[in-house]
Amino acid sequence: MPRPPKCRRVEFLPQHTYFKPAGIPLRELEEVVLAVEEVEALRLKDLEGLEQEECAERMQVSRPTFQRILVGARQKVSRALVEGKAIRVEGGTFAVAGEAARGPAPGRCRHRHGRQ
Repeated sequence: MPRPPKCRRVEFLPQHTYFKPAGIPLRELEEVVLAVEEVEALRLKDLEGLEQEECAERMQVSRPTFQRILVGARQKVSRALVEGKAIRVEGGTFAVAGEAARGPAPGRCRHRHGRQ
C-alpha cells in the first residue's frame, strides 16, 4: 500500500479552474486534470522564474519531489495543447500559505481528490 502524499504548500489558488479550446463544444472534449500543487509548481518555476531549489523550499517539498510535480504538470499541459483537450484544475493535497491563521483548524492540509 503506497504511503499517502505529504501536504504541499501553495501560495496561490487559481480563480479560473477550467480552460478549453475555442470553438469546440464542451461535451466533445476530453479533459486533463491538473492538481492545485501542479499549477503552483508551474507558477513558481515558469512564471516567477525561480530555481527548482527555491521552488521546492517554498512548497515545502524536496527538490526531487518538486521536479516530479513539475514534469507531471508540464506533460499534462502539453498533452492538452497538442491533443486539443480541456484543462480542469482541481484536487490535490495542499495547504494554503497563511491560511492557518484564518482557518478553524490551524495547520490542516486540504485533501482534494480530483479525477486523474
